[in-house]
Amino acid sequence: MKFSLKNITVAAIAAAFSLFTCTQSVSAASTNVLVGSGGLRFSPTNVLINVNDTVVWSWVGSNHSTTSGTNGNHGDDNGVPCGLWDTGLQSAGHLFTNTFTSAGTFAYYCSLHFGSGMTGQVFVAGVSLPPSLAITKPLPGTVFAAPANVTILASVTNGSAAVTNVEFLNGTQVLANEMAGPFSVTNNNLGAGNYTLTAIAEDGSGLTGTNSVAISVVTPVTVSLSNVFKLSGTNFQFSYPANVGLNYVVQRSTNLSNWISLVTNTASSNPVVFVDLSASNSPNFYRVGRLPNP
Repeated sequence: MKFSLKNITVAAIAAAFSLFTCTQSVSAASTNVLVGSGGLRFSPTNVLINVNDTVVWSWVGSNHSTTSGTNGNHGDDNGVPCGLWDTGLQSAGHLFTNTFTSAGTFAYYCSLHFGSGMTGQVFVAGVSLPPSLAITKPLPGTVFAAPANVTILASVTNGSAAVTNVEFLNGTQVLANEMAGPFSVTNNNLGAGNYTLTAIAEDGSGLTGTNSVAISVVTPVTVSLSNVFKLSGTNFQFSYPANVGLNYVVQRSTNLSNWISLVTNTASSNPVVFVDLSASNSPNFYRVGRLPNP
């Protein structure tokens, strides 16, 4: 009986030791990045991981790639591949995983939309990491009606050190320096033209993170209705001049007092052709208005 009991005790100790060693194992982490979520962007734009962690890119939009580029040079996202990875253009639902086995800063971009600011960076711990920054408003390519008051909002994440200043620029003109969040500034009374808005975050170690967006401001055209005619039955058509990229609302009334909004759209052409598929045979009145700047 003693021999049997001793064997049982040894077996129990061995099992307990095995269980203990299993609970001490450490697995690599995985970080997800959405491709094309909310427009021409990666979300989040920048991620911070450790050596041997993985990043999983998940396609929400189509005709996007994740392409390693610019040899990891921060802020130099000009569409030059460095050969670490390139998925090619993929459609919604596609997944791509990459494991980072060395510390450093790895820049990447969409090979089709990098010119619209669709870039990102993976920071792998082991080096001094700069802050990451993304302009969340306005979105790249936004069109405003002149004169435009444009508010710039920046989302900032600390790197190895805390951010001490965010500088906002319109081209080379410094708009403001913000020492604490929320980080924003309004550029007032912009006339017609193309503008590049930039935000630069600097931390206590002197490292910086930069993001820029391109917008345009146009002189709004006068809205009027023309080419008005009834197609057939309840189909009624007219056209109106518009600035491509600005937002308009089409409304209908039977008494010039109560107006019903039929459609709100961003103009993709000039003029815009509108067809009301549910017009009645009784008198209908129509009007088109340009919506305020976002």
